[in-house]
Amino acid sequence: MSRWFVTTCYFRHIQHVFKKIGMQVTNENKREIDRAIHRILGVEYKNCPATWKELKSRLAKDEDSFVSNLKKEFTKSV
Repeated sequence: MSRWFVTTCYFRHIQHVFKKIGMQVTNENKREIDRAIHRILGVEYKNCPATWKELKSRLAKDEDSFVSNLKKEFTKSV
């Protein structure tokens, strides 16, 4: 059963990124994934609108780089 509905506001828009990494978002890891994304983007944690705005921009500019950075950052944090 998918748990996408319990994640942060922008996670539903980036499922394809998680699939590229082979990452399954769960209740147990969603907070750490969210923190990793905020660190990569340099946006204050829990500022969802600012995070989504920056994330859209980064994905449009260089999605592969963001995907690689997320994989590295998340791997460091777990």
